[in-house]
Amino acid sequence: MNKDKVFDAKRVKDELITWIREYFNANASPATKAVIGISGGKDSSIVAALCCEALGSERVYGVLMPQGGQEDIGVSYELCATLGIEYVEINIQMPVQNIYDEIEKSGLVLNSIATVNTPARVRMTTLYAISAVVGGRVANTSNLSEDWVGYATKYGDTAGDFSPLSHLTVTEIKAIGQELGLAAMFVEKTPIDGLSGKTDEDNLGFSYAVLDRYIREQVCEDEQVKERIDRLYRLNRHKLVLMPAFKPYLS
Repeated sequence: MNKDKVFDAKRVKDELITWIREYFNANASPATKAVIGISGGKDSSIVAALCCEALGSERVYGVLMPQGGQEDIGVSYELCATLGIEYVEINIQMPVQNIYDEIEKSGLVLNSIATVNTPARVRMTTLYAISAVVGGRVANTSNLSEDWVGYATKYGDTAGDFSPLSHLTVTEIKAIGQELGLAAMFVEKTPIDGLSGKTDEDNLGFSYAVLDRYIREQVCEDEQVKERIDRLYRLNRHKLVLMPAFKPYLS
């Protein structure tokens, strides 16, 4: 995006609603639902609101997936009530712990890579199971900023059937949320990792505002931050491309 070009949140919001409607018209029946994992954060809240605008709230189905207790789950309840969507709550603590227990019983030692990514993959499995039951298409709620630096789990939150926000930065998504008329509690809620209690920005080592400016304008005044962003991009690009597949030469 040119740094002199102003982001038109209203236009993009309207185009997103049309795009979602066209996707469902082309890839689903009139009764098919948009199935969305509702975390209470801005991305799932805004995707849910966009789907309600595109399809009607009766065709949007929320799935709440706490891992044991979740202090801020009330925000998810509030979003579902605000949008008037049906939802189910599936606690993933037991299946995740079962996987950990079986790994340890085998003699292997769990590490942070496994414990960070397994819950996200169990959540995606749960979304597809619910989608099969209610007749739906799973919404991917990833955004460009997080994807750019690999703040996502391969085959976890990077998966889905349609992805409204994956080409939009956090800054742009917040503007769309405001354009939708969502309350600040849904748009401005500080994202945390759910494990350490740290915010996403604490873990990344830079703010989304800095990252978004670098993505759109190629400007980052802190050379160390620029190098960190570039390194994360290189290391994590594999999460967003198709799986490499060998193509044999057949005579």
